[in-house]
Amino acid sequence: MEVKKVVVGSLQTNCYLLINDDKCLIIDPGDEAEKIKEEISNKKVVGILITHHHFDHVGALNNLKEFYQTKVYDYHNLEEVNYNIENFSFEVIYTLGHTDDSVTYYFKDYNIMFVGDFIFKGSIGRTDLPTGDINNMEESLNKIKNYHDNIKIFPGHGDETTLGYERDNNYFLIGK
Repeated sequence: MEVKKVVVGSLQTNCYLLINDDKCLIIDPGDEAEKIKEEISNKKVVGILITHHHFDHVGALNNLKEFYQTKVYDYHNLEEVNYNIENFSFEVIYTLGHTDDSVTYYFKDYNIMFVGDFIFKGSIGRTDLPTGDINNMEESLNKIKNYHDNIKIFPGHGDETTLGYERDNNYFLIGK
């Protein structure tokens, strides 16, 4: 599976394209639908995954949903279980705190997580915005400690990291 990062919009949101053979999943199409379409090229889009519904993560959602005639997956229609969409397999983890609809997608076969604004390299997402909650964030951070250190984390903004690096260097995860 190939992971393409497409940085979009004024807040430099990371939109990710997961490509497996000729199929594609879109994660967090925040803006610039045409730029995303160009990167997808002739791949078949089989779904759109949303980590949370802040404007900078869903700005191009309606355009792409209509263009590709595909289903959108998010907190409102997913449970904390394993899913298979075409040739993609992943686990859904509720990681509330930044918002009350934050979801992490864990692709165990590839040892990667897409976390939206839950965790950043060296920090975590804000909890002082509407629907944010520091207590939910603490519960989510405790939940994520049950996963392996070598998992590569793809955040909603900025650079990739690993869970182990964050446990060792991120004030909010040290000791978890």
